[in-house]
Amino acid sequence: MAAFVLCALQWTLGTSGLEAAEMTAEEVSALLAAASREAPPDLSSRDLSGLDLSGLDFKAGNLRSADLTGAKLSRANLQGVALQRAKLVGADLSEANLDLAILREADLTGAKLRGVSAFSTVLAETDLREADLSGARLVCNLERADLTGANLSGAKMSADMKNQPMGLMRVSLKKAKLAGANLSGADLSRGLLEFADFTGANLSGANLMRAEAAGADFSGADLSGAIFRKTDVQDARFRNIKGLEKIIDIDTAQNLETAIFD
Repeated sequence: MAAFVLCALQWTLGTSGLEAAEMTAEEVSALLAAASREAPPDLSSRDLSGLDLSGLDFKAGNLRSADLTGAKLSRANLQGVALQRAKLVGADLSEANLDLAILREADLTGAKLRGVSAFSTVLAETDLREADLSGARLVCNLERADLTGANLSGAKMSADMKNQPMGLMRVSLKKAKLAGANLSGADLSRGLLEFADFTGANLSGANLMRAEAAGADFSGADLSGAIFRKTDVQDARFRNIKGLEKIIDIDTAQNLETAIFD
């Protein structure tokens, strides 16, 4: 019966003659209420911009290519949701659950993601320029993501040591752009940081213990109080960095002899 109601709602909304942009928060809420994880909602390509969808459970639905520009999604349950190529510019996702969600190539420019949970989430090739991810739990795929100027202060990106049978779950920032980003106090221990761009970033007090940072570029970054205990820095660049003398345990870093300093 629930599946029938869901299909009826989706058919009505899709054939009412209204532009998708006119869909209200109440209509979205009704669609989600009629859905289930066995019969997930389909909101793909919908224009949901500016809507207040805070706290809603999207039940692992389809939001591919949806326009959520400026939408309010704080504390929303987006676990397992498909958000590939979705537009979330300036959206508020504070404290939302993004575990297992797929956001590949999504546009999150300037989005608020404070305190989000992103465990095993796919954020590869996303646009997160100037986004606020402070205090977020990010054990996810951020490969080739653009985090230029983003706020990741206090972000928890350390490896999940509780799920070792699944393989070591850890953040991957391979080839990500983090130029000018704020990573002060962030935990990147055991993270995959190969060829990431940290130029001009604030990494003061950050923990990079045992991270794999081969080929990463830290030129011009503030590394005051950053922990590099047994970090792999093969061919990494440290030109014109700030706080060189305050880096903790840099002498224990692996392949330090190949790193490039001024």
